[in-house]
Amino acid sequence: MTKTEFAHVGLNCRDMAATERFYVDHFGFRRARVVPLGDGNQIVFLRSGDVWLELFKADGDGDPVEADGPAAAGFRHIAFKVDNVEAKLSELGDAVKVTLGPLHFDDFIKGWAGAWVQDPDGRIIELSEGYQDEENPPVLGG
Repeated sequence: MTKTEFAHVGLNCRDMAATERFYVDHFGFRRARVVPLGDGNQIVFLRSGDVWLELFKADGDGDPVEADGPAAAGFRHIAFKVDNVEAKLSELGDAVKVTLGPLHFDDFIKGWAGAWVQDPDGRIIELSEGYQDEENPPVLGG
């Protein structure tokens, strides 16, 4: 079997510079590569550890999303692990709009908390604290 690894998430951006600043300033990404496309257009790759975001110039606005993201098939949200959801929200301050939470999920996983915010293009970002994988999770449909 051919080795397969996660590569990146591609994001369409209304303002690529604002989106880049947001992920660099608040989530530790750095510019990793720029691919010139001509006519002043480019693709920008941002990297944080083994995670890349690929930024494209948007063509149109799309529908606004709320809460923890759209329920229809397709992209729902990007999630980042944080040490403390409330502290991260405080750090982000006016840079984000909180769309949901913070919420605590101790009934499922002790210490698990989350909040959802919007990036400059309105995409939902989940801030997740304390999530842990389940030991021997049940098989889908089983």
